[in-house]
Amino acid sequence: MNSKIWLSSPHMSGHEIGFINEAFSTNWIAPLGPNVVGFEDDLKSYLNQNKEVAAVSAGTAALHLALILLKIGAGDEVICQSKTFSASANPIVYQGATPVFVDSERDTWNMCPILLETAIKDRMSKGKKPKAIIAVHLYGMPYKVAEIQAISKTYNIPIVEDSAESLGSTYNNQKCGTFGDYAILSFNGNKIITTSGGGALVCASKENRDKAVFLATQAKDNAVAYVHSQIGYNYRMSNIVAGIGRGQMMILEDHVQKRRANFQFYKDQLQHIDGIQFLEEPEGFYSNRWLTCMLLKDNTTQEGLRMHLEEDNIESRPLWKPMHQQPVFKDAPKYLNGVSDDLFDRGLCLPSGSNLTEEDLNRIVSLIINYFG
Repeated sequence: MNSKIWLSSPHMSGHEIGFINEAFSTNWIAPLGPNVVGFEDDLKSYLNQNKEVAAVSAGTAALHLALILLKIGAGDEVICQSKTFSASANPIVYQGATPVFVDSERDTWNMCPILLETAIKDRMSKGKKPKAIIAVHLYGMPYKVAEIQAISKTYNIPIVEDSAESLGSTYNNQKCGTFGDYAILSFNGNKIITTSGGGALVCASKENRDKAVFLATQAKDNAVAYVHSQIGYNYRMSNIVAGIGRGQMMILEDHVQKRRANFQFYKDQLQHIDGIQFLEEPEGFYSNRWLTCMLLKDNTTQEGLRMHLEEDNIESRPLWKPMHQQPVFKDAPKYLNGVSDDLFDRGLCLPSGSNLTEEDLNRIVSLIINYFG
């Protein structure tokens, strides 16, 4: 069998081992230490918008902390993009709140501003003003920031910006991860850079960042004895994991350029095929192209091509199944226009790692061309 080509595998730079060895040699084997501070500073400098950063165990943990800081609780409602991974919605339920799902628009595949306002008005008419909006930069493509921020301001509803897939993307030359009242980043093994598992919460103030760190370290009061005045969480990032992140930050821009080059290669080689469509960047939008995704004619073509690639040991996947289709969220309120359902039926994610070789890319493209005959 041919060698495996993964959808998006980790890509180490070689710089990581130095930071890891330093953690071992100085015995900083804990959820604190110089690498944690250094990684947070690296992210803060990269985002370049006077934001504060707390490194935590996962992007999901960061999102949960954001909702806690926004005082989301039982009985509240939180609007969430339906076209996303379940980790965008799960923390809403952790807090005893109800997710309200909003469908996508076709320009970016992200939350539709028109439907967002419709949902807000309808929830308010029912006496349930949403307490927050979770907007996602799907597959690295920024959402319609200006439109969604305007709605947020009009109705005074804070935004939690889910930038788990979009580190390195920009909107009007400003880095994604800097637009929301809070933003979250993910460094899972399949992301554009990885710490094997980890995430970060981006805050507008040091006060909120310090509150997040307090909650993420079991909410231990400043006392000699172990005193807890509120519930805390074991969410802090370890010094070893943060060392991996520091090494990865050194090659982040290189990874962005390689993934964008993958997208361009696929587009150049496949756009002549009738029934293949790629998502373009609107003016002012710059995607890290975390995953290259394409739309096909129908679900039969999508599944047929996926199986064709799998037979050659190549991983591809359908686009995220919308949250409003998930059994666990079947009773949640939803505001739909059919876009995310259509994307799920026809969309396919292609191998997109920054470590793909020219041979890998040619093998994938040849198989796709062969499938379409």
